Amino acid sequence: MEKISILAITKNGIKIGLSLKHLYPSWKVFAPEKFSDNKSNVEWYSESTGAKIAELFKTSDALICLFSLGAVIRLISPHIRDKKTDPAVLVIDDKTNFVISTLSGHLGGANELTVEIAKKLGATPVITTAADVNKTIAVDLLGKEFGWKIDDDSTVTKVSALMVNDEKIGVFQDVGEKNWWKDELPKNVTVYSSFNELENSNSKGFLIITDKIIESNILKDSVVYRPPCLVVGVGLHWDTSKETIKRGLESTLEKYNLSSLSIAKFVSLKKPHDIKGLSEIANEISVPIEYFEKDDLVDVEVPNPSETVKSFEGTSSVSEASAIKASGGQLVVQKQKFPPNLTIAIARIPN
Repeated sequence: MEKISILAITKNGIKIGLSLKHLYPSWKVFAPEKFSDNKSNVEWYSESTGAKIAELFKTSDALICLFSLGAVIRLISPHIRDKKTDPAVLVIDDKTNFVISTLSGHLGGANELTVEIAKKLGATPVITTAADVNKTIAVDLLGKEFGWKIDDDSTVTKVSALMVNDEKIGVFQDVGEKNWWKDELPKNVTVYSSFNELENSNSKGFLIITDKIIESNILKDSVVYRPPCLVVGVGLHWDTSKETIKRGLESTLEKYNLSSLSIAKFVSLKKPHDIKGLSEIANEISVPIEYFEKDDLVDVEVPNPSETVKSFEGTSSVSEASAIKASGGQLVVQKQKFPPNLTIAIARIPN
């Protein structure tokens, strides 16, 4: 979280806020101007607390309120929109007995922050989300620490309910980090070694961790996670457009049933200037680019070297060699050619 705001409306609350700022110097403390004593560590406000909390709710990643839970709920309720966009909201009482995770416990990070602050203050953390209380898998957070993305979040609530109600949950994984659950798996969760076994199990809900596009009747009861494990190697000219790259990428992913959500990075040969088209497509889908010097690629063994490419670039492969080099793994898509001047290859980062 980059921006965390503390809102205090009592003298004692201000003291608590300042103690938190001492622990976390980048956090900002806000308090009514009537308590002003010219302390530079507090940002005093003259508007109503209702107006101030509305502003902070919109501009903060997390909002820590140092007053009663009921008052906080009344003040934030007009501004609550969506758990994917609302900030984390925590409430701490005036004697620091309790730190309460109030809003956006999972996706917003309120639960994690609640535990951290409570430990620092010697307070009791109060967390009421079912997955945490039951010490089971939080479906909406699985793989978040590894950068996994959920393909379609419309099934998250349904599968989460099945999880916390101890219904049978099947798991299949063929890519990504294996240590996503460090403890013993809940008794209602079974891991299957193949997708076919998963489909034919008697599970009520499913967690699927893959970079492949799949079609199955179980998807309506599944949450599909996309680990960032695909490295897209791109060979191109200085004037290759974003539209050309996008068409080639979409065609390749569709042909080989791979998800764009699992792209970890684009890689290519470093040129005197960054290629505008590649930069534009990378920005559009929020994927980084890594460039290699030709000497980094010249000794990489590839299935489809080209003397023509070597004559122009000084290395016999760009797309395949850069994908292999960056991934540390093997190609899952050999070089695909798209006229007039684009090649794409894809390698998978090993588990």
